[in-house]
Amino acid sequence: MSLSDLPAPLRAAKPFFWPHPQRRPAAQVLADSPVGRADVEAAVARWRRFGPLLARLFPHELGPDGRIDSPLLRQGDDHGRALWVKADHQLPITACIKARGGVYEVLCHAEQLALDAGLLAPGGDIALLADAPARALFARHRVLVGSTGNLGYSVGVMARALGLGVEVHMSHDAQAWKKDRLRAVGATVVEHAGDYAQAVAGARALAAADPAAYFIDDEDSLLLFLGYAAAAWDLAPQLAAQGLVPTSARPLRVYLPCGVGGAPGGVAFGLKCLWGDAVQVVFVEPVAAPCFLLRLATGDDAASVYDIGLSNHTVADGLAVPRASARVAALAGPLVDAVVTVSDADLLRMLRFQHEAHGLQLEPSAAAGFVAHEMLAGPWAETVAAWCPAPVIPLVWTTGGQGLPTEVFQALLAGGLALGQAAQA
Repeated sequence: MSLSDLPAPLRAAKPFFWPHPQRRPAAQVLADSPVGRADVEAAVARWRRFGPLLARLFPHELGPDGRIDSPLLRQGDDHGRALWVKADHQLPITACIKARGGVYEVLCHAEQLALDAGLLAPGGDIALLADAPARALFARHRVLVGSTGNLGYSVGVMARALGLGVEVHMSHDAQAWKKDRLRAVGATVVEHAGDYAQAVAGARALAAADPAAYFIDDEDSLLLFLGYAAAAWDLAPQLAAQGLVPTSARPLRVYLPCGVGGAPGGVAFGLKCLWGDAVQVVFVEPVAAPCFLLRLATGDDAASVYDIGLSNHTVADGLAVPRASARVAALAGPLVDAVVTVSDADLLRMLRFQHEAHGLQLEPSAAAGFVAHEMLAGPWAETVAAWCPAPVIPLVWTTGGQGLPTEVFQALLAGGLALGQAAQA
């Protein structure tokens, strides 16, 4: 599809439901993929090996197993209308889904440095990476990353806990509190005049020129992708404990907020590895920044939201990305069943509702899945029924918010209140 052929609501920044016409059966996609279930299972095993080190570095945040995971929450009633919430906004250490990728890749890099230096034997005790010899080694290295905030924080917290230097590149209009908390953990924040994509490009160029620097590439990292994919193995026993088994007759429909695509793409890939087409993956993007939808619709890795006159400005700053990851689009794009775009007004309204009704503290990005579920179950229900007539198990994957400063969250709540008052006037 050419840019000029894109649906009018998409180009006009209106909420939109887009079933993916090039979506392919999971078994077919996975059979053709250079990455598969064995790779995800290896990441799951690696996460478990990192447990003793994480428990040692974060004794107050994690249990003795050093496991980073979130609860599965239930909203709704007992009459078949339950909505499930995978609460990654409550993940320990970082309070955001990016811990699954950023923390994982930093740990993988640290392990490789220690192996190369002879401080760690293959299969050795990973907890040794917290000892003085390893910290002395790590002090001579640094990690660079481009981020809208949450990935940078996840990388920064983990890197500084090990003694690595860390440099986070951000756009100048990224939220000040996110920059402040990075500086508070000892990270260097580099601000760029342009947007997220330019910040990533700047970090990539600097790292390439420094042999002691390691670049975590949000647009092109397989380690990030696999760290996220391992999350499906955390969800599986939680669903089983509730007696929920995804099937083709009653699929699991998962709503995933999407920016550049790494976290939702990785999670989607893991879910499809476990359950195949018994999972429906719905990505959710802001109306001003539907970069992954644009990539899926056009097949063009270079396609940018600016190309169709959209601003890339949204209250969901974690999703303010102009161009999707080409790697993620190739690996997970054919597995995406649909994309929904949502407005800032609905994000703020839902953020306030979720706080008042269920006590959740969410970032606007993390409210996206709830808005999409509301739209698919309400105004678009007839269209959705034609697309998928089977009853589903709906699950919203939240992505960040528990770490918001009180004053920032209160301002977001006030924005939602103002929208509600305007609607009643």
